[in-house]
Amino acid sequence: MRVAIVGATGAVGQELLALLEERAFPVDVLHAYASPRSAGKTVTFRGSDVTIRALPEDGNLDADVVFSSAGGSISKAHAKSWASHGAVVIDNTSAWRMDPDTPLVIPEINPDAARAHQGIIANPNCSTIIGLMALAPLHEAFTLTRATVATYQAVSGAGAKGIDELTRLTRAALEGAEEQPEAFDHSIAFNLFSHDSAIGEDGYNVEERKLLLESRKILGVPDLAISATCIRVPVYRAHSEAIHAEFARPVDPDAAREVLSSAAGLRIVDDREGNHFPMPLEASGRDEVLVGRLREDASRPGSIAFFVAGDQIRKGAALNAVQIGEALLQ
Repeated sequence: MRVAIVGATGAVGQELLALLEERAFPVDVLHAYASPRSAGKTVTFRGSDVTIRALPEDGNLDADVVFSSAGGSISKAHAKSWASHGAVVIDNTSAWRMDPDTPLVIPEINPDAARAHQGIIANPNCSTIIGLMALAPLHEAFTLTRATVATYQAVSGAGAKGIDELTRLTRAALEGAEEQPEAFDHSIAFNLFSHDSAIGEDGYNVEERKLLLESRKILGVPDLAISATCIRVPVYRAHSEAIHAEFARPVDPDAAREVLSSAAGLRIVDDREGNHFPMPLEASGRDEVLVGRLREDASRPGSIAFFVAGDQIRKGAALNAVQIGEALLQ
């Protein structure tokens, strides 16, 4: 199988390379594409150097499967052309998620949707994936009617530049020096702030709207009530979310725990005695999304509150994309 990675030098592209090797994805030929300034450099795959190329103007990536993570504008402009040359494009950007003809897929939740593709399959936003990994099995069991979500999103969600900025500004703060933010609008060192995406007339930012609209599409509930508040925090890797969920019938924490403990891709971390619950530090580098702090929502008896943490570069992006590719091969 011929596989191409578009955006091979970015954080998600690098994770894709590692996962394709780690999971023994059937790659016979690998092509790596990135911006013209990266052309001629190399990435390593299965112990060999692969030379990075700039995207060809004719759109032929010489691939059966394309993993795209080079940015929404590039994907929007070129994904259909890549697909027209015979490739299935698994897109990690926001470009195609809400397109009615493009399936939006989390393999543990709606794998069959991938088979209805017309050349492009969209990978959901990282915060959507991490939240729905717990909400979807609960929805299947009890029928979700409403959820409020507060996210605590790592800087690596903004790519390598976000990671570098946290390091640079934290070092400067500790040394008493003044450094200006570049990747974000505000200093991320010892600080947190509303997610750095545009705010609409309704007061919700783009990230919050993604979580709402993508969840509705994936779960197939067009009027699902979800309200999100998305916050950037000074954590390198792995997003966390505090979720309060209501269902069509009363649900107690034990019933919810039973469902979540058998759900694919989840790991229960819920030690009340030891005060040990999901943390981004422990979620980083893991395939599973961690879920815990399960309790009744004190403000809404019969509803539950819980906390999740998941590696947004891995399950929130690259791993989910590779799993989509694996599902197509089955």
